[in-house]
Amino acid sequence: MPELNEIESKIFSARDFRLESGKILPVLELAYETYGALSPAGDNAILVVHGYTSSHHAAGKNAPGKQGRGVPEGSAGWFDGLIGPGKAIDTDRHFVVSVNALGSAHGSSGPNSTDPATGKPYGPTFPEVTLRDMVASQKLLVDSLGLKSLVAVVGPSMGGFQSFQWAASYPGFMKGIAASVTAPRAPGRLGGLEALQKRLASDPNWNGGWYYENGGIPGTLEQIRYETLLNYGQGEAEAKVAAKSWAKIYDGHSLVTLRRAIDGFDITKQYEQLKKTKVLYVISKTDKLFDLTDCAAHALDMRKAGVDLTYVEMPSDKGHMASHADAAMWAPILAAFLKQLT
Repeated sequence: MPELNEIESKIFSARDFRLESGKILPVLELAYETYGALSPAGDNAILVVHGYTSSHHAAGKNAPGKQGRGVPEGSAGWFDGLIGPGKAIDTDRHFVVSVNALGSAHGSSGPNSTDPATGKPYGPTFPEVTLRDMVASQKLLVDSLGLKSLVAVVGPSMGGFQSFQWAASYPGFMKGIAASVTAPRAPGRLGGLEALQKRLASDPNWNGGWYYENGGIPGTLEQIRYETLLNYGQGEAEAKVAAKSWAKIYDGHSLVTLRRAIDGFDITKQYEQLKKTKVLYVISKTDKLFDLTDCAAHALDMRKAGVDLTYVEMPSDKGHMASHADAAMWAPILAAFLKQLT
């Protein structure tokens, strides 16, 4: 099967983006990649959105030197098992846009991006953002690409939150969403924002949050990431290697910014909007973050509200990482779901 190569990271930019809080970002930047070609009618686009600390590099391999901030050169995208020629999200048929979330640390506006007022990173002064802010910023990107509609929005974990939020914020703009290892609201077990803040602040290089010229806080980030990956279901050896490389490129303030946005996510009172969108809801039976019983209850509630829902419980042993680590397990389901939308 042919693969995607020579992918380039791109930057979308806009000015004076108003956040839900009322604060304004003088410069909004979103890092993104595209795969495949837009049809003459402009009706074959799929938006891919990522999990908590992932990037916009969802598929293929980047052209040398074109991988964008924080993306290891030569690495395959995190959803590569599902996106590409002939794959579930078929780039021979679809124009795919994968975007880095507002507040993240991989090239979009976030705490480690430059505050134009100071010429230095925003750091702890970066304003609070919500899932609605993330999706509103993505809508600007989608509009800038000339897309009048989307076939689907697809994403795991926090990407699932974004997918649900897209359906709630812009009902009918997309024909469907495919949300995996996620829920229509943040589970209480995620929590721990205050504990996370205290842990980051305990790093000897913290410097009141201004660690950028102080060697950073890679030691603390590595330990946090290692523990997180174990909780997600990754093996110890793999988790150590992944945590070490991730800690060199990620930002502690982005962890806080995104966690705060996640904790505030809940569209369970907006199911009326979801009735205009077909929903594929895929969960993992071994996911420690999203309880099977809770997810099944969400699915039942959505169906009772009249949402056109396909609900799938993956018998994966990969925990929270199931939707990409066991991509082959649900790829035919995703492919069939997308086919019925077109």
